[in-house]
This record gives sequence, structure tokens and C-alpha cells, in this order.
Amino acid sequence: KTAQKDLGPAHFLHGPYPATHFGPKACILPNPTSVMHIQDPASQRLTWNKPPVNVLVIRKIRDESLVEPFKELCHFLVEEKGMLVFVERRVVADVSLTTDETFATIRKQLCTFREGYDDISHCIDLIICLGGDGTLLYASSLFQGSVPPVMAFHLGSLGFLTPFKFESYKTEVAKVFEGNAAITLRSRLKVKVVKDMLQRTGQPGHEAGNITLQMQVLNEVVVDRGPSSYLSNVDLYLDGRLITSVQGDGVIVSTPTGSTAYAAAAGASMIHPNVPAIMVTPICPHSLSFRPIVVPAGVELMITLSPDARNTCWVSFDGRKRQEISHGDCIKITTSCYPVPSICCHDLVYDWFESLAQCLHWNVRKKQARLADDVSDSSDTEN
Repeated sequence: KTAQKDLGPAHFLHGPYPATHFGPKACILPNPTSVMHIQDPASQRLTWNKPPVNVLVIRKIRDESLVEPFKELCHFLVEEKGMLVFVERRVVADVSLTTDETFATIRKQLCTFREGYDDISHCIDLIICLGGDGTLLYASSLFQGSVPPVMAFHLGSLGFLTPFKFESYKTEVAKVFEGNAAITLRSRLKVKVVKDMLQRTGQPGHEAGNITLQMQVLNEVVVDRGPSSYLSNVDLYLDGRLITSVQGDGVIVSTPTGSTAYAAAAGASMIHPNVPAIMVTPICPHSLSFRPIVVPAGVELMITLSPDARNTCWVSFDGRKRQEISHGDCIKITTSCYPVPSICCHDLVYDWFESLAQCLHWNVRKKQARLADDVSDSSDTEN
């Protein structure tokens, strides 16, 4: 331990050891028999140090079909479970809720917050999402450090990340409050945007500048050509070494969770969220040999505009905070030590394959009919 302090933090190719405490009261059930640096995914079980009290409910906005489920859940949490429920102010300000006299008593007991103004990251014990995958991405964006456990109900369009059905919400929520639920640790990317770098040694890895943005990303970082008609031309570095230049519409750097999103549409493989990795997927590359690659989770990727690029490029993070990248700027990406603990409906393997089949119709094909018993293979009678 002393030697490690002197030499600085250890650099592991499979990524940093993920935080095992989620919010003020939740953690992974300790496994004394584990000898792996990263805990066996099958042993990832949720437990509570103290009973949960503060619950954040995230509801998909501009969807009237979710008003009734939202009211039901809030009533259940407040009246039956005695929880303190946090919701975003604009959700409570919905006309269908403010004019509902039957919901008035519950509405007065809700704690409201505004994104970007109120910090609730240190007081939430559990997050419950009502909607589609976007609600889980939004929940991730609210917690730039440790993330409380997330329970997501499928009430949206796709629902790849939302395994629970709302019909049985009382039973499912009660099980989570009891603890010992299976969880998937969805790794996130730690991203920094550095502007106006000072060229000191000519090596991008040794440049200094102004860090204008730092954030945790659950799905992907997308670098594209923006409104320009020219190809984007960016350089990709891995641990300070130039790996390749990307000439095309752009490049996607994604987590395993993000491998089933934009990256899948761009031709990447789909990776189980428990695999420690970072995916690099070109978008319409002007090269027949540029295939998507998977790199170890512990490396640091850096993307800069190539010196001979004809135009700037643009970057977005989980589809948000889009901004322009010019010459002298860089984007640094590595695996975060703060994953999103997503509660499983069944288990982390079954849930993933169920989502592949139900949401993406993975390998759906009409089955080949068997041959009749009296029909023999022609190759058997040729001799």
C-alpha cells in the first residue's frame, strides 16, 4: 500500500474498481469469498445499510399516458410506505396534476427540485423511472458522482434499459425495499473537454488548457461533422499514442450499455453491460477496412481535430450538451469509477437477452421446417 502511494494510483487495463456504495444508504452485498479484482457479476446483490427513505421519481414528460401511473406510484410511496418523494418541479407543474383535487394532498408532500439549480445527489436513496430509456439516461446525468440504485419501469417506446412492468409495481418495489435484489453495474465514461490547449512538447498527451466540461456519460460520446458538408477528420489517441485518424461522418465512443444504442445502428457488436470495455465505432468511415473495435476499459482515449482538417467537428454526450470542437481542443475519455447500479427484474443475464429479443428482435427468423422422416439426404445415396 505504501509503495502504491509513492508511485501514484495503479493503472488497470480492465478499468477502475467500481464504487460499491450507491447514494447514502445502498451498497453491494459483501462477498467474502470473492478473490477477483472485479466482483463476480452473479454475486452483485443490492443491500441496504439503513432502510431507504428518500425516493426520486423520474417521469417522462409530455406523455399524458404516464400521469395515472405517476399518481399511483406517488400515492403508494407516500401513503403506504411513508417515503419522502422527490420529483422535478416541471413534472409537478403539469396541468393534469395541478387541477386534480384527488392528488392535492399527495402533491403538497412532494419535494421538488430544478435541474441545474438544486443538488439532490447526496440525499437520494433510490431512483424510480417511469418511461423509456431516456429516463435512465436523465437519471444518470443528475448524479455526477455516486449513483443510487435505479429501478426502471417500461412505460416508453423502446424500453431496452427498463425491465420492470408497471402492472406489478407494488410487489416489485416492496422487494427492492427488502434488499438482496440483483443489480447490473452499468459502467459510465468520464469525459473532459479541454479548450485552448498550450502546445508544450508537441505531444497531445502533455498539453494543458482550460477544462470547460467534465461529466459522466452512460451511453456514448458522439463526435460528428455537424452542419459541414466536408468529412470530419479527427485523430484518435490511446494512452497518449496516436492510433488512427477518423475520416468520415464521425466516431462513437460508447460503453457496453451504449453498444445497443447508436453504436449498434452504426454496425458495432452488442456487448453485455458487465463486460469491462470501451467501444470505438466509426460513423460512415471513408474506408472499407475501418471496423469497430473494443479496447480495455482502463485506457484513456483522446480525440482531437486533425491539423489538416478542413472544418471543425461537434461533440455530444448522451445526446446532450452539444458543442463545437476546434483546432487546439481535445476530448479525453476513460471509464468512470461511478457506475449506474441498475436493478434487475430477473437477473443480469436473462434481462439483457430478454431486451435483445423483445426490443431489438435479435435473431428473429422463421424457423426452418424439418424434413419428413422418409426423405433422405441426397448425398447419402450418391454412392
